[in-house]
Amino acid sequence: MEQKEILELLKDFYENQMPFDRLLGIQVESLTPDNTRVRIDMREELIGNFVRGVLHGGVISSLLDLTGGLIASVELVNHMQGLEISEIKRRLARIGTIDLRVDYLRAGKGKFFTASGSVLRKGNKVAVVRTELLNDQNVLIAAGTGTYLVN
Repeated sequence: MEQKEILELLKDFYENQMPFDRLLGIQVESLTPDNTRVRIDMREELIGNFVRGVLHGGVISSLLDLTGGLIASVELVNHMQGLEISEIKRRLARIGTIDLRVDYLRAGKGKFFTASGSVLRKGNKVAVVRTELLNDQNVLIAAGTGTYLVN
């Protein structure tokens, strides 16, 4: 399978196959080896503080986590070209979060939010990924560092 096809499969996993991601309304805006970006639109169901009308901290954490996992997956995809589809799906299904740290920097105010990041280090078994969440005004809301199982 070619890299582009694997990335399309990965996008479908995150947008359509994962029930929690569908509940959040995840949209994968960009999915390339150099640029992964995920978007979520603000809506009432995602509000944590109803007085201030801001994004729930759990949604922020989830968005940073799933973006980190997606980035780690893209890094893994770079080494999967030529494998059978069944082996690709098996390897992608094994990716999981080992550890996640989130720094909440500002209240989650905005019409939409985007998360992106990069791999800090990838080894044979784990990848460490740094992520950031920005609002529609390009203001940094939160940052995260996650460690993901990628073997």
